[in-house]
Amino acid sequence: MGKLSRRIAIVGAGMSQFGKLFPLKRNPDLWIDAWLNAVKTVDNGIEPKDVDACYIGNYSSDLFNHQGHLAPQMANLVGLSPKPASRFEGACASSGVALRQGILAIASGIHDVIVVGGCETMNEVSTTLVTDTLATASDNLFEYPAGATFPGLYAAVASAHFHKYGTTAEDLMRIGIKNHENGTQNPFAQMQVSIKDLMNNKLAKLEAQGRDIPDWKDEFDFLKSSSNPMIASPLRLFDCSLVTDGAACVFLAAEEVAKQFTDTPIWISGTGQGSAALSLHDRDVLTSFVATKEAAKQAYQMANLAPKDIQIAELHDCFTIAELVAMEDLDFYEKGKAVDAVRDGESKLDGCLPLNTSGGLKSKGHPVGATGAAQAVEIFKQMRGIAERNRQVKFDVEKALTHNLGGSGATCVVTIYQK
Repeated sequence: MGKLSRRIAIVGAGMSQFGKLFPLKRNPDLWIDAWLNAVKTVDNGIEPKDVDACYIGNYSSDLFNHQGHLAPQMANLVGLSPKPASRFEGACASSGVALRQGILAIASGIHDVIVVGGCETMNEVSTTLVTDTLATASDNLFEYPAGATFPGLYAAVASAHFHKYGTTAEDLMRIGIKNHENGTQNPFAQMQVSIKDLMNNKLAKLEAQGRDIPDWKDEFDFLKSSSNPMIASPLRLFDCSLVTDGAACVFLAAEEVAKQFTDTPIWISGTGQGSAALSLHDRDVLTSFVATKEAAKQAYQMANLAPKDIQIAELHDCFTIAELVAMEDLDFYEKGKAVDAVRDGESKLDGCLPLNTSGGLKSKGHPVGATGAAQAVEIFKQMRGIAERNRQVKFDVEKALTHNLGGSGATCVVTIYQK
């Protein structure tokens, strides 16, 4: 794996509010919000004239919003026309792919400054159509006609992990509880509420209605109840990420010009991308994603770092099982051992390896085309020490990683960041 021929930095990053925002907000509105919030973080300011190109990650505005050809629209909205504007699609890894291509374009010398973003407005269509649109990122020959949606596909992954390593439903619940707790500290998150608060709100509502009060001793009892229905066994409602509208924006700059924007750049030292068979039945194993392992290998080699060097990471927890598998595929833990770390609280905000400090896809939300860029926004904030509320980690972050997965693991982008 080669090295980047130029050092590349993030000089600013921001995101829109994530949530169920349609019809008050659509892709153009969300993108402008993300752009303006990113501009605020550029110490010395940045203007459209400073930007050479616009790279947008978007999964399916064609189906969600009946709007194709998105990149020039987004570029024009922020004053970038007639500069180059391109859209990248890699399912849920769309803006992770856009970020990687922006890095490579600057490294090549073609551009010095690129704005990379992602946007998705999913709530313009019904939940049924959202599910159907997302399913087009799975195998159209076998999985889609058989009715396999992503909850079902990741349920197969979870079942395999349970069988092979003794993982339990309670272990996945721990991941969900942790990410919701982190999300309460993120003002941009879709669900700024903990599982415990959801439980207490439910109990208060039942009491006010004069109905029988369940004997829930803790969040685990709540998550095992009908208030957390089974979606695709063993995955329940709170194992699944959200249907979200949102956008994110990241300014990349070559070393030669980065200093004109900021004295505290966050450097990108490694990037990798992997792929795998689209269908689960064409893969050798279900408990590991080869695309993640390949992307991680490339990124670690390029950055000249080992997994043990990473201090925090944003992982693609489209389902709780995906976070657990990523912990192992990224070699943070041996296969079958990540569950012990989850049980011991190592991935909590105050643990030795905080994961998904943003709340992750589970709580922050998952506007699929914006997720990869939003992960970079969170890492930028943590490394700059500007994460909102009480989710800033208690140590100086020198090295961090983002893991952006597409579909059921057929695409993966891993990016490594350093001060």
